Amino acid sequence: MASKTILRALAGETQAVPPAWLMRQAGRYLPEYRATRAQAGDFLSLCYNPELAAEVTLQPIRRFGFDAAILFADILLVPQALGADLWFVTGEGPRLSTIDAQAHFDVLKPAAAVHDTLSPIYETVRILSRELPAETTLIGFAGAPWTVATYMIAGRGTPDQAPAHALRTGNPALFDALMERITEATIEYLSAQVDAGAEVVKLFDSWAGSLPADAFQQYAVAPARRIIAELKKRHPGLPIIAFPREAGPAYEGFAKATGADCVALDNSVDAEWAVAHVQKDGCVQGNLDPKLMVTGGQKLIDEAKRIKAAFAGGPHIFNLGHGITPDADPENVNVLLEAIRG
Repeated sequence: MASKTILRALAGETQAVPPAWLMRQAGRYLPEYRATRAQAGDFLSLCYNPELAAEVTLQPIRRFGFDAAILFADILLVPQALGADLWFVTGEGPRLSTIDAQAHFDVLKPAAAVHDTLSPIYETVRILSRELPAETTLIGFAGAPWTVATYMIAGRGTPDQAPAHALRTGNPALFDALMERITEATIEYLSAQVDAGAEVVKLFDSWAGSLPADAFQQYAVAPARRIIAELKKRHPGLPIIAFPREAGPAYEGFAKATGADCVALDNSVDAEWAVAHVQKDGCVQGNLDPKLMVTGGQKLIDEAKRIKAAFAGGPHIFNLGHGITPDADPENVNVLLEAIRG
């Protein structure tokens, strides 16, 4: 177990070559992914088909030999499992039935009921834990409650999360009840992933940066702390990565405040600052600009080497500052890995 490079980094070990994986590494930039998705019919059908979801999770491992595989799923499966309607509009992204009144909340299912819908995801994890190479770490994940709530309240992604902020300030009792339900469901979901074979879990708070300072503590830090504490109680020794994207100065102290073993950094964060203010508390993950996976060239090589060198004095998992984009060139992934691994 301890021979896996990701687990060693998460345990606080400094390694000469940082382990590497990429957010959204199974995705539309890969022709084999597009072929499998076409076979599945649509995105949600792919998520809920354990054989095909395992296949797309394995594709980037076969092609690139990343140090970790991340379960192929979506953060919005939890709202669906709680009873929200969920569908995807081609070229526009997800749509959900909205939760912006008490009557909408009252029809949601209890947290423990999510397993009825999410059991195919656990089967995907079981397949992966059997089929992944022995050296590859299996990462499970979920969306953090604030980010999931923003989609449930607005019914879609929004540029500024305004509907969620309006409910948070205008009807805090309803907002808090929704956050509580998502938090409980997230604990159930991640715990079941670990039972099925996930070795690490990651909490994606994609919209954490839109929370003002006081609300950041209440709605980004506190739910993460609760989820992490409960997961570590149920699964002693479980390593957990937290990603409060665009947290800015609030990245500092986030690991200590939440109990996370690693903090993932977006690409707006200066590596030298992060070494002094975030890596001092443990492992960091990140944080190459995903645009470089499109443009490639010497700049990609130079930036990858710069980030590797900056974080070389402590535990580091190399990754992007956000997900790899559909227009990325797969050949640039080889260039990146060569730059890191030399």
